[in-house]
Amino acid sequence: MSNKKYLIVNKKILPEVYDRVIEARTLINDNMVKGISEAVKQVGISRSTYYKYKDYVFAPSEDTIGRMAIIAMTLSHKRGVLSAAINFVSDYNANILTINQNIPINGQANVTLSLDISGMEASVDEMIEVLRKIDGVLSAKLLSVE
Repeated sequence: MSNKKYLIVNKKILPEVYDRVIEARTLINDNMVKGISEAVKQVGISRSTYYKYKDYVFAPSEDTIGRMAIIAMTLSHKRGVLSAAINFVSDYNANILTINQNIPINGQANVTLSLDISGMEASVDEMIEVLRKIDGVLSAKLLSVE
């Protein structure tokens, strides 16, 4: 799906029904109600309204907003370099979500880490600056923060 299909909108300007659809879905997902009928009754919307919007209205997770980062690194193809980088990132209280490593070519491997940085006390820039100083880390740069 293309990002051009989505908007970020303050819910203050939207009809309250969207918020109620999200509430109903939360009740269902958290097993706080027996089914859809009970959920929609509890939040004050019809079943048809729920079904009309349930696949189109979502609330962002408060824990993830502005708390994800993607880092690209080039590492020497030597034993322990990736492990040292991963341990270092962990020491900074960043949670590694994914690791993508290409096959080493000419003694170098490209690695991309996606991180949950919500637990970090230091800045991502500071972490990357120190990460670059690890023996075998040829380069490290921040690709994106969300």
